[in-house]
Amino acid sequence: MLDLLLPTLSQGLLWALMALGVYLTYRVLDIADLTVEGSFPLGAAVAAALLTKGFDPLTAILVAGIAGALAGVVTGILHTKLKIPALLAGILTMIALYSVNLRVMGKANLSLLRVDTVFSFIKSMGISNAQAVLVVGLASTVLFGLLMYWFFGTEIGAAIRATGFNQQMIRAQGVDTNVTIISGLLISNALVAISGALIAQSNGFADVGMGVGTIVIGLASVIIGEVLFGTRSFKNCLISVVLGSVVYRFVIALVLQMGMPPNDLKLFTSVLVAFALSMPLFKKSIDGRKVAK
Repeated sequence: MLDLLLPTLSQGLLWALMALGVYLTYRVLDIADLTVEGSFPLGAAVAAALLTKGFDPLTAILVAGIAGALAGVVTGILHTKLKIPALLAGILTMIALYSVNLRVMGKANLSLLRVDTVFSFIKSMGISNAQAVLVVGLASTVLFGLLMYWFFGTEIGAAIRATGFNQQMIRAQGVDTNVTIISGLLISNALVAISGALIAQSNGFADVGMGVGTIVIGLASVIIGEVLFGTRSFKNCLISVVLGSVVYRFVIALVLQMGMPPNDLKLFTSVLVAFALSMPLFKKSIDGRKVAK
């Protein structure tokens, strides 16, 4: 069990950044943004392409985040300026990013096996690969978690949160909701792309299809975190999403160890998310029966 715990915790923390990005659009902005299925492999593609050209890992991660932010801006402009529904705008950007990712990498798969990554520097200190992934995952999650907590406590961050809660109210306060929506999508997809860049370096490759099912994985982390750890405050929500990502990875590792075929993971994740989303309804039904008795 201990052999399973460390790698699972490490991967959960790396994926937590993606989950935080999904939380930002799904819960804060109240938008189901499918851009993440393209911006996740975009971050991986940009980072891998730069690393193979000799760039240092931190620069590659930074540029990957900027690329993801630009993808979010495109979706935001399609939605706010061209009045395309948010779901469809995300789908259009996601489809376009498939070609962009192929163009960035030059092929469908790019290996990083003999390339120095952010984990190579940590491993040079004499620790194992799993420990290096844990250190990077923990550091990045704490860093971006604290930055999110600080930013959404500012006036601009509060305006973004208010936009998702009630657009008419925040417009009445003189806030341009187009700007807040685009800003939220920018931050969300930057986080997702950075997560993709870290995952690619951890796995040793970037693949054009690695974003398939990303939105469902993100939703699973968000919903599991909210159900298990609560949503009492914004800080609690951020912590819940991170812990939800770790729990989700642990559940996946557990079912794989129990013999579930890897090809069935997407189906299992979909069923898990559907069950988690319907839990409030089940709870309400059970509570109603108790009152009736």
